[in-house]
Amino acid sequence: MQPFIKWAGGKRWVFSDPAFSLPEFQGRYMEPFLGGGAVFFHLTPKRAVLSDTNPRLVETYRAIRDDWKKVEIQLKKFQRLHTKEFYYKERARQRHALHMRAAQFLYLNRTCFNGLYRENLKGHFNVPIGSKDRIIVEEESFEEISDALSGAEIVACDFSKTIGKAREGDLIFADPPYTTAHNHNGFLKYNQKIFSWDDQVRLRDELVSASKRGARVVLTNADHSSIHHLYNGIGHYSRLGRCSVMSGKSSHRGATTEALYTF
Repeated sequence: MQPFIKWAGGKRWVFSDPAFSLPEFQGRYMEPFLGGGAVFFHLTPKRAVLSDTNPRLVETYRAIRDDWKKVEIQLKKFQRLHTKEFYYKERARQRHALHMRAAQFLYLNRTCFNGLYRENLKGHFNVPIGSKDRIIVEEESFEEISDALSGAEIVACDFSKTIGKAREGDLIFADPPYTTAHNHNGFLKYNQKIFSWDDQVRLRDELVSASKRGARVVLTNADHSSIHHLYNGIGHYSRLGRCSVMSGKSSHRGATTEALYTF
């Protein structure tokens, strides 16, 4: 099953890399940086704890899990109304009903530039319109997405709260924003709240603690010397290769690598 949301740093591509694999587990699947949820939808586990700090993202998942028909009906209306003028009017509009907010979130995600989510300092979504106008995907089933999410606890919270729930038999897949110790990479301009180096250290400590409690951990992160040093002696390191596609300039896109740690 494919994700229904495009998200910066999404992991749709990892399953084509032979270096990427997930260990078997008997407990819950836990993902503290949900984003587009590519790994979750690939596995479709029966029990899961999914979280993200973005409340609009989290409520969209909940809305589809709990009442997918309402979301789909409204999204189809947005498809019929879509124009450049309508996009900017809808971007500025405050929706109140949960299914309307979810449909709005999906509409903007699918028609904005490069599928980015970016807020200004006031917390308002401010990405310009993109070139795509395909909002309804014929092969996509919101009913199947809802079924896949039916056994998931979905919450908006800091990663530490989710990882802190992990116990023996659980599997944690962590894919944080790729901040390093020596720069404030591209996520600086895409997020109102930056994932700092202190957060990277906190994440390591939380994952190590969860591992000691018996949880399995799979972590993707920046393939950078500061990350290598941070996880020195922890788990098994592998290198993943991918093509970067999120940059607004084609000259900034190309082959790059990411770090994979399993423990």
